[in-house]
Amino acid sequence: MMKNRLMKIYQILYEAYGPQDWWPGESTFEVMVGAILTQNTSWKNVEKSIGRLKERGVLSPAGICGLNKTELAPLLRSSGYFHIKTDRLKAFVNFLFDGFGGDLLKMQRAPLKELREKLLSVKGIGPETADSILLYGLGKPIFVIDAYTRRILFRHGMISEKASYEEVQNLFMENLPRNEKLFNEYHALLVHLGKWVCKKVPKCDICSLNGIAHSASRENKIKRAIKKKNWYP
Repeated sequence: MMKNRLMKIYQILYEAYGPQDWWPGESTFEVMVGAILTQNTSWKNVEKSIGRLKERGVLSPAGICGLNKTELAPLLRSSGYFHIKTDRLKAFVNFLFDGFGGDLLKMQRAPLKELREKLLSVKGIGPETADSILLYGLGKPIFVIDAYTRRILFRHGMISEKASYEEVQNLFMENLPRNEKLFNEYHALLVHLGKWVCKKVPKCDICSLNGIAHSASRENKIKRAIKKKNWYP
């Protein structure tokens, strides 16, 4: 059963890597800002931008709201595509004030489905960013899907290469308890595996999941794809 398989994978990864303590951030708003800035860049670069916002004393909804785009953009330069991310961060803060008066607690009390739909209507916020804000920022029980997760599941024959975000997300949502702590830890463990082991050129020989989800035929298929430089993603 898929439920048992997913839980077994979680247990193995947790025993192998331990708690990941995600998401790094000193406040709810900092986590939300990080979720927006981390698009197409490393967390190291995001930390530099967050550090500059802190130095200016503007890492708050009111602080960002009080800056115009010309003032905000230089503070986000290290996160890459900083003009685009300036627009997105301003759009998110405007959404926060328009819908919740800038009150994060009020935002947190909103129903998950309704809040997710509203977040997805904000310029530059797609499913992964919205779900990161919901799970890591607000503690809502929703599973975040990223490139690492898709890669791992595809290589182990659990999803198709063309599976949509919603299809992959439903795999977790329909087969695991709706628990934000479980979703938080599980996603973080998959990121760890994808970053250090199940890379674009995977290290299958040291994978903790060998023997449970990775058949010999599947591994041979991956190796052939790598030789052709056609691995996923």
